[in-house]
Amino acid sequence: MAINDPEHREEEEAATEDEDTGAQVAPIVRLEAVEVINGEENEDAILDLKSKLYRFDKDGNQWKERGAGTVKLLKHKETGKVRLVMRQSKTLKICANHLVLPTTSVQEHAGNDKSCVWHAADFSDGELKDELFCIRFGSVDNCKKFMETVEEVAESQQPEKEEEENKDASSAAGLLENLTVKDKTEEEGKEVKKASADAPKKEEKEPEKAAESEEKKKEEASPASST
Repeated sequence: MAINDPEHREEEEAATEDEDTGAQVAPIVRLEAVEVINGEENEDAILDLKSKLYRFDKDGNQWKERGAGTVKLLKHKETGKVRLVMRQSKTLKICANHLVLPTTSVQEHAGNDKSCVWHAADFSDGELKDELFCIRFGSVDNCKKFMETVEEVAESQQPEKEEEENKDASSAAGLLENLTVKDKTEEEGKEVKKASADAPKKEEKEPEKAAESEEKKKEEASPASST
């Protein structure tokens, strides 16, 4: 006799699915954990926002999309330098990779308060290129946060540059001072040598004069001179 009760049939099917057969299936391929190195191990992220990046194509005179993903500002733990890095969300391909310099200036894109533009010497393609970037965020707040953070980083890099310039100037001044002292020492040494070389000549001349005066006295005292 067939059982037409749907609830009873579902219970039998569930019991069949939950039944443990005791069979063990070994994996065909054993996968091991692999450490992924992305070059950011010695850096701390001070900004991390989702966005879409564009670059200006000078030949075509138009904006072209570089990718959608996460833009980061990474500060190196030792040098303190900060770089901007953006990767595509799925492929992790680098869209932008450049240092934030004291001259870096980010401006709001005209007509869109969620976007901003800036110039940079980018290295994402393996060589330095002067690029004009435009980045668009999902909100106005994220765009403002990005602009303010980049501006703060650019200002923080300025003292380091001035300190290096002052250090170089001090080093150059020290070298010039050393050279001046060295030149003076050499001149004084030359004068001393010249004076010491002239001294024997004077001593030689004095005996000669004394001998001449003695001879002159003898000649005056001789009888021939009185006649």
